Amino acid sequence: MDQLHDKRPFARTGIEIPPIIFGSSAMGNLYRAMPYEEKRSIAEEWFRTVASPVVIDSAGKYGAGLALETIGRLLHDLGVSPSSVILSNKLGWKRVPLHAPEPTFEPGVWKGLNSDAEQAISYTGILECWEQGCELLGGDYRPALVSVHDPDEFLSAASDSRNREARFEQVLEAYRGLDELKSSGAVAAVGVGAKDWRVIREIDQAVDLDWVMLACSLTVQTHVRELLEFVASLRQRGIGIVNSAVFNSGFLIGGEYYNYRKPDPVSEEGLFRWRDGFLRLCHDYSVKPSDACVEFGLSAPGVSAVALNTGNPRHVTANVQSVLSKAPSEFWQRMKIEHLIDADYSLSA
Repeated sequence: MDQLHDKRPFARTGIEIPPIIFGSSAMGNLYRAMPYEEKRSIAEEWFRTVASPVVIDSAGKYGAGLALETIGRLLHDLGVSPSSVILSNKLGWKRVPLHAPEPTFEPGVWKGLNSDAEQAISYTGILECWEQGCELLGGDYRPALVSVHDPDEFLSAASDSRNREARFEQVLEAYRGLDELKSSGAVAAVGVGAKDWRVIREIDQAVDLDWVMLACSLTVQTHVRELLEFVASLRQRGIGIVNSAVFNSGFLIGGEYYNYRKPDPVSEEGLFRWRDGFLRLCHDYSVKPSDACVEFGLSAPGVSAVALNTGNPRHVTANVQSVLSKAPSEFWQRMKIEHLIDADYSLSA
């Protein structure tokens, strides 16, 4: 395929981005220890399929910093100019020494690691995460986009309402640190990434955000009206939007996990029934389920890009092609008739 040249203004950040952002959790050995050469093949596909600047999203949590370290090495080995890549680093976890047989922060998820990670959401912690991330990437590459990583999980771990209030103050202090980075010119834009969009809304009411990353929230399977109203508000105020996890962790296209957990086929039978209907319509109209998920994920006005991740070099091209694919209007009409999407929803991408 030809390179994807489409670039979209990323709201008020002053940056233009393609409609696909490449996730990098696989670079941190998510679920399996991946050889460096295989990671290099994935990175080569990123730059072969999308015209520069290519946008890569990472986090200190991914492999306890291994993903950031690997990205820095890959960019150097491939001779990528810093002007040809835009890096996003989700901050809130930092690398620490490993003192157990496996990492303690997400047991069983990350493979072949020599480090552990601990959460660090506070003024000092977030700046430590920033500095460590830059060190892991190497001297030539620095993130232009930064965000607080999964503050919803940080807040949900509160022991009671008073503890939650204290934790929310820590989140605000983290943003004070990020605002200082922006004011100094070290970063271009400050944002938030979370699975619970209501926490994003809560932070948006307290912090002057430049961009948000929605995860598992705005998908073809789940798109509540209250969220759509919030997205419209973000757009009106010039806040950039990236949509992530548009497959609900792969469940919508046949995977075992829904939003990073295994759903119960008895108590959550409705999820499986929805998926059966969706996959049947995709088959009837010769639509790839993944393409339909991506098209819907890009369709809300204000969404600039979807973030897609793969651990297979051969899947990069398919992911890029998915942002260009359009299902027939009859398919979407049937989705409404069969109550698989909101009858009032208008696909505008």
